[in-house]
Amino acid sequence: MNCDIKDKNLAPKGKARIEWAERDMPVLAQVKEKFTKNQVLKGKKMSACLHVTAETANLVRTLKDGGADIVLCASNPLSTQDDVAASLVTDYGIPVYAIKGEDNETYFKHLTAAIEHGPVVTMDDGCDLVSAISAKYPAIAKQIIGSMEETTTGVIRLKAMEKDGALKFPVIAVNDATTKNLFDNRYGTGQSTVDGIIRATDFLIAGKNVVVAGYGWCGKGFALRCKGMGANVIVTEVDPVKAIEAAMDGNRVMSMAEAAKVGDLFCTLTGNVHVIRPEHFEKMKDGAIVCNSGHFDVELDLKGLKKIAKQEIKNVRNFVDRYILANGNSIHVLAEGRLVNLGAAEGHPASVMDMSFSTQALATEYVIANAGKLGPKVYNVPNEIENWVATAKLKSMGIAIDQLTPEQVKYLASWQEGT
Repeated sequence: MNCDIKDKNLAPKGKARIEWAERDMPVLAQVKEKFTKNQVLKGKKMSACLHVTAETANLVRTLKDGGADIVLCASNPLSTQDDVAASLVTDYGIPVYAIKGEDNETYFKHLTAAIEHGPVVTMDDGCDLVSAISAKYPAIAKQIIGSMEETTTGVIRLKAMEKDGALKFPVIAVNDATTKNLFDNRYGTGQSTVDGIIRATDFLIAGKNVVVAGYGWCGKGFALRCKGMGANVIVTEVDPVKAIEAAMDGNRVMSMAEAAKVGDLFCTLTGNVHVIRPEHFEKMKDGAIVCNSGHFDVELDLKGLKKIAKQEIKNVRNFVDRYILANGNSIHVLAEGRLVNLGAAEGHPASVMDMSFSTQALATEYVIANAGKLGPKVYNVPNEIENWVATAKLKSMGIAIDQLTPEQVKYLASWQEGT
């Protein structure tokens, strides 16, 4: 089998991790049962560019059991769990191109291998796969039925591609599904980001000034978790509505220029470039900790930091690099500025990914069922998929909810009754 992984001997540990995650993904198990029975993806070549984690492994297994001929590559150089990659290859016969810590050259070589599989359906986590196919592989782009995008960053890129006429096939914005962003982004990113920071630093959150850059769903989740652990949360924003929301949620809101002077821990969750720059680093306290939980490693201007640093010390702890500035203050950067929750920890808990990946799998079924009917645009996940996933998740949690009575249904559909 064609693959490029660290070590096949890691497979037993990876299989145990995959099976452990599977126990906490009951909704995806239902999707898997359906796909296996109906073979909804039979004969379809798929390429997926995703974080290679135990949770992702269960998604990919579901797609393969549904008949897909699938190849997986990493969507981030630091997010691969090497034992999981080994198990997917050895135990489940799924080609994987991913090695934790791979350099950029290897990353793009792996991306190319996934593209040259010749997919008719793709899955993306950041839009690298779709953008590369659209720009460099016109023959493959023509044959693609559709794609799914899992991240905020990826959806931003895709909408820019659509606007510029560069998008060559339909893409479902799985990230924008409420069964994804309300839960995965808020509770998954919130918890896993804290987890990555603590694993890397053994940092006490309580009593510290924690600066959260960006108050989207990911930022809200991280801020909520830090506040619950006793932090003094400071939010920086460029969106006035989100800034008001942050303030009314009980956070301090200020510019990054002001926050830089008082923060102990900084985390960017914006999806934008150079949120923390040299002029901010220069104002920070000695020993400040800086990290990123946005998809790409561009939110921290690390090139700018290197220019103003008189010394750089790699790996003072696992996933911690120290930069010593001209004024003698040290800045500690986690996970090379990449996703700290995947670079220094294990990513989101399986329970929340159960919803995201079930939505992802069902969106795949949807684009195949609607082959040729969708144009080269970014589409939302259909409501019926959202409702099915939410209902199945509630049932798996042992939660029952009310149903509308016929009288209530009629009332909501009418306009005649008023005061």
